[in-house]
Amino acid sequence: MSDAIHQSRRPQGEWQIIRCQPAASPQPQPQPQPFSWRGFWRGLQQCFRLMVGVQDYQNYLQHMRLHHPDQPPMNERDFHRYCLDARFPSQAGKLGKCPC
Repeated sequence: MSDAIHQSRRPQGEWQIIRCQPAASPQPQPQPQPFSWRGFWRGLQQCFRLMVGVQDYQNYLQHMRLHHPDQPPMNERDFHRYCLDARFPSQAGKLGKCPC
């Protein structure tokens, strides 16, 4: 059945392989980072903080340095206030914050 679907033509005559060339130059593979309990613990802490809604100020600063070098970053207090307002809007007419 598969021969009927994928019919291929075989070359006629004699063929000789002169040399083989790779289809593409191989890219160097990045070396895996060695396991670190400290890195594991930091990642776990960040995961739990994000689960409960505490944003990571250091990642925000790094993002601002890399992607928006011309803009000054918010200070830590303003950053956390911005994250709380984004998660629980307190403006009139917006639903999302508990009214009680």
